[in-house]
Amino acid sequence: MKRKPLLLLLLTVLSQGIYAQQQPHYTQYILNPFIINPAVAGIENYWDVKASHRHQWTGLNGAPVTTYLTVHGPLRKSDYPVASVTGLTPPGENPRGRAYWQEYTTPPSHAGMGLTVLNDKTGPLNRFSISATYAHHIPLSSRLNVSGGISIGMQSVSVDAAKLQFQQPGDPVVASSSLLNKWRPEVNAGLLLYGADFYIGAAAQNIVPQEVAYDNGKVVGDSLYRGKLVPHLFFSGGYRLWMNDDVSVLPSVMVRLVTAAPVSFDVNAKFLYRDRFWFGGSYRIKDGFAAMLGVNISSTVNIGYSYDYTMSSLNVVSKGTHEILIGFLLGNRYGDLCPRNNF
Repeated sequence: MKRKPLLLLLLTVLSQGIYAQQQPHYTQYILNPFIINPAVAGIENYWDVKASHRHQWTGLNGAPVTTYLTVHGPLRKSDYPVASVTGLTPPGENPRGRAYWQEYTTPPSHAGMGLTVLNDKTGPLNRFSISATYAHHIPLSSRLNVSGGISIGMQSVSVDAAKLQFQQPGDPVVASSSLLNKWRPEVNAGLLLYGADFYIGAAAQNIVPQEVAYDNGKVVGDSLYRGKLVPHLFFSGGYRLWMNDDVSVLPSVMVRLVTAAPVSFDVNAKFLYRDRFWFGGSYRIKDGFAAMLGVNISSTVNIGYSYDYTMSSLNVVSKGTHEILIGFLLGNRYGDLCPRNNF
């Protein structure tokens, strides 16, 4: 049997062995669920801007590095006619304690829009995507809302051949090229059911499977040697509990389903003190642990940080995973420190 070019072998690994890493992993999706589910777009009465940088498995050469920017908000800003006590910070009793959430009412029917720009690099492989989102939120009752959203965009999957060492000189795939690039459409969709105390969501990314090959017919081989972008399914849910009138905890779970890959589970817990400070932890089944913390600096700026420790054999060379997220609340006219609907 003749040896195949190393690049095709690399694409074989992409198509058969690491489906779960085609879409980036995030630890702080509990702070920015829009990065997973387009149904979140426009859930609040202001424009939510999030920028994140994640360095996975630091210390490992060619480890994944993910950077993204998301922006989303309502198409009209009349969902709340009056200010909320969330914008107040008086001494003494917590204005956003249990009593506040007992009086919670859903926002009226409205639409939202969003934009996502993402770059995910792993060794010689790089995926860049940009997509626009539309979502609509519909009240089912005074305390229950449902929303649906769809994102449509383009994604570029490229290989830097200059970083590869070939088994076969003069590989016909690269010829004189050093950067191989393919653009493919990207379609994502999601549903979200939410109220004062809970949320349940479902999302699908890369709904339309795409083949990724760079040989332009120069190499004849089995389809096994062609890379594929496959659908990813996400199911999530969380419920708010109160420890006392100042401290609430949000236990949540995320389930990922990807073709030809084991089912992945995240179990999370986020503790929030009076809408100002939060910390939490996450456990990814058979993978590792994460610690998270953050602060709502003001009604305009918030920041979060997480550190992941893997329990796999990668911890021999890896120094863990670092992820930082910075958020900006634009047009937050009522001075909300914390989201009213998206917790």
